[in-house]
Amino acid sequence: MLLELRHLKLIEAIAEEGSVTKAGSRLYLTQSALSHQLRDAEEKLGTPLFARINKRMLLTPAGERLLLTAQKVLGELKRAEEDVRQIALNREGVLRISTVCYTCYHWLPSILTAFNSRFPRIEVQIVVDATDDPQQAILEGKVEMVLTMSPVRNNRLSSRPLFRDELVVIMSKNHRLSSKSYIKAEDFRDEHLLTYSGPEYHYAIDHVLIPAGVSPARISNLGLTEAIVEMAKAGAGIAVMARWAMQPQIEAGVITALPLTRGGLFRRWSAITLKNSTAPPYLDAFINLLADNSVLVSEKTSKARRKPGELRLVNSLECAAC
Repeated sequence: MLLELRHLKLIEAIAEEGSVTKAGSRLYLTQSALSHQLRDAEEKLGTPLFARINKRMLLTPAGERLLLTAQKVLGELKRAEEDVRQIALNREGVLRISTVCYTCYHWLPSILTAFNSRFPRIEVQIVVDATDDPQQAILEGKVEMVLTMSPVRNNRLSSRPLFRDELVVIMSKNHRLSSKSYIKAEDFRDEHLLTYSGPEYHYAIDHVLIPAGVSPARISNLGLTEAIVEMAKAGAGIAVMARWAMQPQIEAGVITALPLTRGGLFRRWSAITLKNSTAPPYLDAFINLLADNSVLVSEKTSKARRKPGELRLVNSLECAAC
């Protein structure tokens, strides 16, 4: 490249001011210094860029073409500098997150609304491609935070506890198991289990059924929480869902929800990030919203099964069918 940024600046300044003297004042250069730079540019290009007519500097066709480029380049550079300043001030940027649970991608608006009110120029991106191995995605720089139930498996990562929720077995009010006080692993042997994403991602299968050596008679992957609920209501199967997600249907009496095992089945959620990294304030703010956007389990939940600090997630993530 023959020209430098200083050449583009002088071409724009001379064209707008109409004289070398005025352009020099604008660029804080002497007339002789600016004239020297202009001659340098014209010599490198092999053509004049300005013609002096009646004491005014007018663009030649070559100068007009170069002015168009100068305006584009200088305008983009100014925008880039402002963007970088905003990033340096933590006012602008991208927050990329992922999760181990596919159904967590059904965001409700309250968290993003609250977050955007504080950080209007921070874009939140949900990286679906990182779901299979989100912790590795952090290490590779693909995401900044993972919402997970899994323990940290790398000493370069740190984990912050957020909340825990309860998984319950939902079924039709007329189901043969609906009169029980809780559901055991053995109760699944003759049942049609409705799932969201398959047994390889099913929390209850991993933590209750497999340890007990139990397999359901049939498993169907529906991929839609609403479809699972409707099938269970119709008596076409049973499902394991988060109690907080089913609370409206439970309170309305349209489904029966029973604890899984005598003590209940609970998931502990954490936010995983890089350890010892200089995290921007908006990352901490987002994690705080995740933690603060949980409420105590309903008073209707049995006190015998409720533990101190037990949380029910409300208006944030839908991870109902894992």
